[in-house]
This record gives sequence, C-alpha cells and structure tokens, in this order.
Amino acid sequence: MPTIDALANRLQSYLSPEKINRVKRAYYFAEQAHQGQKRASDEPYIIHPLAVANVLAKMHMDHQSLMAAMLHDVLEDTPMTREAMARQFGDGVADLVDGVSKLTHLEFEDKRHEMAENFQKMAMAMAKDLRVILVKLADRLHNMRTLGPLRPDKKRRIAQETLDIYAPIAQRLGINDIRVELENLSFAAIYPMRARSISAAITKVRGNRREVVEQIQAALHKRLEEFTLSGAQVYGREKHLYSIYQKMKEQHKPFKDIMDVYAFRIVTDSVEDCYKALGAVHSLFNPVFKRFKDYIAVPKVNGYQSLHTTVIGYNGMHIEVQIRTHDMDAMANHGIAAHWLYKENDSDNPTPAQARARRWINGLLEIQQQANSSIEFIEHVKIDLFPDEIYVFTPKGRIMELPKGATPVDFAYAVHTDVGNSCVGCLVNRKYWPLSQPLESGDSVKIITAKSAHPNTAWLNFVVTGKAKSAIRHYLKTIHQAESEDIGRKLLAKAMGQFELDINAISDEQWQALLDDLAVPTLTDLFSDVGMGIRLGFVVAQRLAQQVRHDENVTASGKASAVALRGTEKLILNYAKCCAPIPGDPIVGVISKGKGLVIHRETCKNIADIRDDQQRCVHLEWDDDMGGDFHAELRIIVHSQRGVLANVASAIANAASNIDSVHMEEKDASVSQILVSVSVNNRVHLANVMRRVRRLPEVVRVYRVLR
Repeated sequence: MPTIDALANRLQSYLSPEKINRVKRAYYFAEQAHQGQKRASDEPYIIHPLAVANVLAKMHMDHQSLMAAMLHDVLEDTPMTREAMARQFGDGVADLVDGVSKLTHLEFEDKRHEMAENFQKMAMAMAKDLRVILVKLADRLHNMRTLGPLRPDKKRRIAQETLDIYAPIAQRLGINDIRVELENLSFAAIYPMRARSISAAITKVRGNRREVVEQIQAALHKRLEEFTLSGAQVYGREKHLYSIYQKMKEQHKPFKDIMDVYAFRIVTDSVEDCYKALGAVHSLFNPVFKRFKDYIAVPKVNGYQSLHTTVIGYNGMHIEVQIRTHDMDAMANHGIAAHWLYKENDSDNPTPAQARARRWINGLLEIQQQANSSIEFIEHVKIDLFPDEIYVFTPKGRIMELPKGATPVDFAYAVHTDVGNSCVGCLVNRKYWPLSQPLESGDSVKIITAKSAHPNTAWLNFVVTGKAKSAIRHYLKTIHQAESEDIGRKLLAKAMGQFELDINAISDEQWQALLDDLAVPTLTDLFSDVGMGIRLGFVVAQRLAQQVRHDENVTASGKASAVALRGTEKLILNYAKCCAPIPGDPIVGVISKGKGLVIHRETCKNIADIRDDQQRCVHLEWDDDMGGDFHAELRIIVHSQRGVLANVASAIANAASNIDSVHMEEKDASVSQILVSVSVNNRVHLANVMRRVRRLPEVVRVYRVLR
C-alpha cells in the first residue's frame, strides 16, 4: 500500500523540500476530508488520491499537479467549496481541482448526458491549463486498475468510456505508457475471456520467440557497430494485448499471423544517427516497398517522431523497426508530460508538444461553441480522437495534418472556418478535384472561394473532421433560423391582411399577449414556427385579430397580396418534384408541418383539392431578381441518327445550361425520344434552351414536361 513518505522520497529527485511539504500538506488535508469514506474495495478512500499522485510523480509532474491529485475528489465528496480551497492552497490548485471535478450538483437524463456534460466542462478547463487532463488521466488510470470490486455492468460502462474518450486523448497527447495500460485494462474489463485467451497465447509463444528475437537483436547490434553507432541501443518490442486484438479483428488474421511479425526499437543519440541507423538496417535486411515512414521530418499530430521501416528478415519473416533519439523516445512514451517544465510565469513559452496540444484543445473549444448540445460535442470530439493521419500541403508549402479519408472541405475548415464556409471548389496538385474525393498524403491543396458561397447540406455526407461537421451544422442551423424567421414574417403578414390587420401596427403589448396565449417565448420563435409550418399563419393571424378586436367570432374578409420569393430562402423552401416550378411559373405555396413551404405550380394536379384552402395554401409570386438554379424536364423527339445526343447536349451547353440527367429510348426505327433534365434560371432561360435545341435539323419537336 503506498504511503505519503514513500511518495515524498520519490519526489526528492526533482522537487525542492518546500514544494514537497506543500504536497504533504495537501495529502493530510485530503486524508482528513475523506475521513471515514471507503472505496468499493473497502479500503480507506485516501488510497486513491495518493495513488493518482504517484502516477503523476512517475511523469515528474509539478507540485501543483500533485496537490490537485491529492485534492481532486474533495469538491465532489465533501462540503468544501472552490473558494475555500483557493484560500487554503491557491488559485492554481483550486482551478485544477475544479477542472477535474464532476458536475455533481446537476441532475441528468442518463449516464450518457452526464458523461458528455462532464467532459465538456473538463475540455473548457483544459484550455486554461493542460495539467487538468494529465490529472484526469492519472485518476482514470488508477480507477481502471481497481475496477475489480464493481458490478460487471458498471465495469463495462467505465471501460467503454475509457476506450472511447480517455485512451484516445492519451494517444492524442502522446502519452503512450498511459494509453497502452488504459486500453489493456479496458479490453480485459469488456472482454475478459478474450483478454485471458490472448494473454495465455502470448505467454505460450514468448519462450519460442526469445531465441529468434535475440538472434535478430545481435545481428542489428553488430551492423550498427559497423556503421560506428556503438552507442545505439536495440530493444525487442512486444505488442500489447489490445493492439493484438485490434489487428486480429481489423485484418481478419489469426493470432499466429499477427505474432509472426517481430518488432524492434533502436534508440540513438542524435537525429543524424537515426538516418545512419536506417541505412544500417536496410543494408542488413531488404526493406518492404511502401512500408517506410519518416515521422522525424514530418511529426505526427501528437508530436510523435520516429523512423518506421519494415524489412524482410530470416526465413522471410517481417521485422518492424522504429528508430528514434532518446528525447523522441521519452516523447513517444510520455507525450506532453515528457520533461514537464510548467512554470506559472512561463506559460507564454510552452514546449512544442504543449503548444500542439493547446492548438488541439482550442479546436475543441471552437467545436464546443458551435455544437447544439454536449452529446453532439462529444460525438464530434470522438471523430477527432481517432486520427489515422495524412499530411497535405497548402499552396505556400505549410504542412497540414488531417485524418485519413479527409476531403478538400475538411482541409478548408482546418485552414479557417470562413474558408470552409465560402468554399466552392479546389485544386489538388494543380488539377481540379471533386470536393467529396478523399485526399492523400503529399497532396498540395488550394481552395477556391466565393463571397456568395455557403456550406452545402450534402457536405455532411462526406466530411470526416469534427471541426468541419460542427461548423457546417452551425452555419446551416443559423441560416435556417434566419430564413424561416423571414419567410414566417411574410406569411403571417399576408394572413393578417386577410383580417385587415397591419403587422407593423401591432403594439408590443398585443404581441406579448399573443405570445403568452400561444406559449411561445419570443416573437422570433413565432415567426420561425410559422415559416417552418409548425404553426399556420392563418390560425395565428385569426387569434391575433380576436385579441385585438376582443371578438371570438372574427372571420377573414380582406384580401392580401401574394408573398414574394426572393430566392434567399432556399434552405426552408421545398420545390415540388411533381411539377418542378421555375421562376415565371404561376405558383402556390402549400404549408407542410416541419418542412415549411412546398412550392407547386398553380395548375399542379396534386394540389387540386386544397388549392382554395386559405389555411393551407398561400399565393406566391417570384421576385424580379430571383436567382439560383432550377430544374426543368424536356422531352425531345429526334430523328434517329449518329451523334444526335451529342448535338443536343452541345446545344444545351451553348444556351448556358447544364444537363442533370438524360434518358434516351427508341420509339420506332426512325424516331427516338430524349428525356433530359436541365438547370435553368427562369422561364426565359428555359425558352432560350428550347429554342437552341429546336434549331437542330434532326430535332422534330421539343416541349417541357408538366406533370
């Protein structure tokens, strides 16, 4: 069982006596605060904070982090407040403890919401001080080590949360030692039988492998000495439990195939020696094509640096070799906690690893601000926590790290949210590239923007980064709200005209009385509800007229002018596919709950029964400046001859229109029919397209299809 004296002896190697005494003072305070409390194992509760402090001491964390480890459960489990803790131990320690503490004073719908809210709180604290997440990881590690006495369902829930959130965070921050242990412990808690089976298999083959490992190790040592690298150290690496399981599952390989690969690590004194060692390895064994990665020149997103190569050894066996310096090795194992030199007055000069971590956390905050809920936030974070990176270049040669499968839209949002929002196209390696096609490492990407552009809902189907997803959803939600409010105001004004009311003449008191009656928080919400079809403008206007005139029998008598569509309401207007209206067509809007207005042509057969229903149908007109692309279907009767389809397509293109779809069928031996959907701006544009097509000598007849 750990003791405070044993911890104090360990701390003497890097902390001053004064700081060690502060840590001991925090321990004695926590011991008194948790007096009488027990863990599930029936041990005194103080064992847990002391163990957490020991994990941090192993990483050589500063005295404030160790004090926070001692006190991290005090705010949750005792009556002590943050203010009282700040007076006792200082604001730095109180902020750390507060960042790690859960939101115990709130009630949540379920455990999922509780986890999401607590993580969101911690992410915001991490932005102020990176040590928050290190204390939390140490706390989670000890909790995972002591899962034993808990119920199986609680074990699985905690282990799954660890696999989903905390192990990936440890990996993102480069703290490999903690990440590996968290994964192994979680795996054993979720799949105990599988973990025991793989562990037993590893133990069984370990003896058989030892001779081969020693043989390869000796050969590598000898070759490194020949390259004057006698100071380089060679270690055999053993894959950990969870990574073996993952590879078996993902690659659909049996255990023996995974264990057929031997892994080694070479640690040198300098970067130059790393590349010399790589030459030594490749001169001893043949390298496998496309299995070399230089993470020294281009570090991973978490700061990891190393040379990776796979070579073919004796009897065709594959040997994976990692080559790195001593500093890189420490960074690979401890990440941002390696050589932690946190100083209260030196926060403007973080290490590169800390700076990289802060950039990631600032990205989390941007996602958090745009997310609609803590659940959505944590879903976006999960996406960003599993990056199998690719490295692409900006036009100026700057390297950008993106997850595997990232598209140009993800790249645009990684550069800046405004660049993503105004993206219209891209050049990849100086060639035009589809926005939905994934990028590859080494690609040079240039984003083409336009001031009038805005995100497309379809982008959500292919973007992979949390930042891109949250930014697109935030924009669409914001613009959707504004558009529904605008069209709702117009619809309500028109409906009020039928009751001879002027929307601008209604007083604030009258509006408030209506809002109270309808139980709607604000006038903006009322307009949005009408625009979205959640409330009928006619019914709202009638209720308002009854209140204004103090008459429950008010009926519509006036006639309002048609509502004008400007084309800026694209996100909440739906154009009926049955009749495909375009600007210039006489139109009617049908109010559909949850969809807003669905625009039909006045002569559409599908609305014949409700065309005169003033509660559901609104007479509309197109604004003179109506813009955008609309779809019209043409039926073209042509003489069957070679090249006729190409000539029709060329005529449509010459009329500044695009073909959306085309279908051609033979009517008889000499005549064929072409059904083509074209993009047009209005009826004038459509007439111009039809005129161009009609002029072709092989065209017999062309007309618009009206269903």
